[in-house]
Amino acid sequence: MTTDTSDLADSGTDDPRASFRIDTLPRGLRTSVQDWAVRVRRGDPGGLPAILGLLVIGVLFSATTPLFLTANNIGNLLSQASFIALIALGLTFVLILGDIDLSAGVTGGVAAGFAAQSLRSGDLHAAVGSGVYVALLLGMLLAAGLALWKKLYVVAGLVLAGVGLLLTGASETHVWLAFALAVCIGIAIGVFNGVLVTSLGIPSFIVTLALFLTWEGVTLDAVKSTSIGTSRYEAWFAMTHRNMSPALGWVSLAVLVGGYAATAFLRQRQRARAGVSFDRLALTSLRVAVLAVGGGLAVWWFNQNRNPNPGPAIKGVPWAASVPIAFMVVFAIVLTRTSWGRHLYSIGGSKEAASRSGIAVNRVRIGAFVICSGMAAVGGLFLADFSGGAQPALGQGNTLLYAVAAAVIGGTSLFGGRGRPRDALLGAIVIAMIPNGIQLHPGLPISVVQEITGLVLLIAASVDAISRRRARSG
Repeated sequence: MTTDTSDLADSGTDDPRASFRIDTLPRGLRTSVQDWAVRVRRGDPGGLPAILGLLVIGVLFSATTPLFLTANNIGNLLSQASFIALIALGLTFVLILGDIDLSAGVTGGVAAGFAAQSLRSGDLHAAVGSGVYVALLLGMLLAAGLALWKKLYVVAGLVLAGVGLLLTGASETHVWLAFALAVCIGIAIGVFNGVLVTSLGIPSFIVTLALFLTWEGVTLDAVKSTSIGTSRYEAWFAMTHRNMSPALGWVSLAVLVGGYAATAFLRQRQRARAGVSFDRLALTSLRVAVLAVGGGLAVWWFNQNRNPNPGPAIKGVPWAASVPIAFMVVFAIVLTRTSWGRHLYSIGGSKEAASRSGIAVNRVRIGAFVICSGMAAVGGLFLADFSGGAQPALGQGNTLLYAVAAAVIGGTSLFGGRGRPRDALLGAIVIAMIPNGIQLHPGLPISVVQEITGLVLLIAASVDAISRRRARSG
């Protein structure tokens, strides 16, 4: 005898089979929209605040200046948002845990400072002095040892690779190896952050605030109170000033759409075979089509000449957009398709419950801090290029504020347990739109940037708190 699923669903029975069988039903577009509305009502707005922010700020600035929506300004906007987006992507991992990294901005400054000094001097040891060089070397060796102690073997290997770059001087002659050194330094800093928080039990707020002050001083040691220009290194200058070739833009889009389609259809098939809820073929096809059409329009638009003046054409997808998108895709896979990512969300929901279920809580938390600081180093490289060079104050000021605001506006909860890389990119664009639009209004004082940004962050934090309260009450 078989039981009809619809009868169980409509009968109001308490039979536990009812809820189980309903969960096996395929989802169409209508059901997907209803599920999204339920999540919003229960306190999970996702990227909705970022999308609303994009619309409101975009309409405001486009109505007050015709320059805002010009092709040239959109390119500049993406350059301004690139380093914010990269640092925000890393912060998302720590915020999901319910922690914070106040040193992320200056970590980027330290990493970029040593990379720039290494390239300019050709002899990092002589440029920074024996004391600073030996301290950097010993600090990285200690970080590698701590990573081995915590059984983070891949992390230890990356830090030791940075030690090798220091000892051989390879980062002093090759710009890509200098980038690698910067990322290795960021990873080492992440190990210290994570170990201090997990092993000593010091709140992440205190640990990273103390290291914020420390890395400010180390940045001065790295660049020696001067600004080290990076524009003469083509690979570095390309980060926020160059574009992909039109052909490479189309190839990248094809890889992105093809990879997403293969993953989506494979996941649909696997879930259907497993007898759990899955998206209908039409819904999955619609999502792939939206990505393909939307991405195609974006690539086509960027491949048009954006130079408003006579001279060489400026066309192609900016590297300032493609690199953050590439990281976003990788991190989305890590968070949604790996056990490590699921453990991260579990810990953010309840550390105690995660520990009792057998999750290596401390190891996962250290890994999140490592990713955060590693991405801060990447963001620092982009920031150095955008600002014209590695400076003593690189990564200070509003850098951290903007990155945290981007993550929160994108829907990452300050209380932990919720956040997605995709929404962090949307939040970064919202934050970058504020100074970008205000710069097009010469009559407005620069103080307006801080005032509006602060209000936007306050609104985002309020939305997060209200959403959290509704989720608990629901």
